[in-house]
Amino acid sequence: MGSIRLDLVGKIHPEPIDQFDRLPDSILLLIFNKIGDVKALGRCCAVLKRFHSIVPQVDSIIVRVDCVISDDDPSASITSVDKSRHPVSSFFRLFLGIFKPLQSLTQLMTPSTRRIPSISQDSDCENERNNVTHHSPTQVLKNFNEIKLLRIELPSGELGIDEGVLLKWKANFGSTLDNCVILGASSVITNLNRAGDCLASCDVNTDCGHGVENDNGSIPDSFYTNGGLKLRVVWTISSLIAASARHYLLQPIIAEHKTLECLMLMDSDGQGVLSMDKDQLEELRVKPLSASSASKRTLVPALDMRLWYSPHLELPNGMVLKGATLVAIKPIEQSKREAVGLDVNWVATAFEEPFGTAARMLVKRRTYCLEMNSF
Repeated sequence: MGSIRLDLVGKIHPEPIDQFDRLPDSILLLIFNKIGDVKALGRCCAVLKRFHSIVPQVDSIIVRVDCVISDDDPSASITSVDKSRHPVSSFFRLFLGIFKPLQSLTQLMTPSTRRIPSISQDSDCENERNNVTHHSPTQVLKNFNEIKLLRIELPSGELGIDEGVLLKWKANFGSTLDNCVILGASSVITNLNRAGDCLASCDVNTDCGHGVENDNGSIPDSFYTNGGLKLRVVWTISSLIAASARHYLLQPIIAEHKTLECLMLMDSDGQGVLSMDKDQLEELRVKPLSASSASKRTLVPALDMRLWYSPHLELPNGMVLKGATLVAIKPIEQSKREAVGLDVNWVATAFEEPFGTAARMLVKRRTYCLEMNSF
């Protein structure tokens, strides 16, 4: 009778079926690759033992860095450092904040029966800080063994610029700098009425470019006397230092993950993007980078630069860039070998819209050639 009663209970209340158990590993892996975010994947590892064996196979990873800690003051995050003191306020270490109950992915890869405590929105800020520990991206990624695409996002750009100023850069590296494109403007106006007022009232000596109706594509003399050229040089050097510092920091990750085919290090501000493709990653593994003797960054080689300038650049969407400047940079030896001065396609496609349109408009203007020594 007892066995019959148990059989009836089983039929009335059948064991719940976990729908994930019905999915093959290949489908779960596709789902995890769509998730991408390393902290979300870490939480997935704590859900099911089966997930622990699948998550390390994810080949598309996004690491969002919560804070950047200065080497000069490990107790201070980049948000508390005055970035205006130097084009690159300091060379930094990257840290990913992870709640202590999760610890690092190293521990998450080990099956655990612990439950993940929830943190309510009303919890005390000090308690929340106490529940956070920091791990570098290198530490967090070491248990992933199939990474092909890696994107690391910093909480903000390194360059301290005045409010309203536009500064964007994109750099490609192998063992050294392959190329870099910098787009800047002294101010950006998105209101058409304000743009008209500015054009009507701007001073002849300002970077606004009074008299644009007579603009023939040449840089006005005032550009050299009112600090405009000096400012662009600062933008260029600062962007190159930021890019070479990011490149230097990526060495351990590139060395450890041989399967990498694409690596991007960007910031949430959209200020700068460092990119490396499969060939460039392999080049760095075969030919170690040359480090700067003065700081923790990759040595920047002697450079060939092309500069385009417009005092007043109005885009089709109505946005106006005052003092718009585009700088295309390649190592001198590479420029001589490839004669890249005649090919600007890689420059015009460096940025997303609407700034891609700005770049394409600027390269149609008069080109100015400059050179810069290695530093």
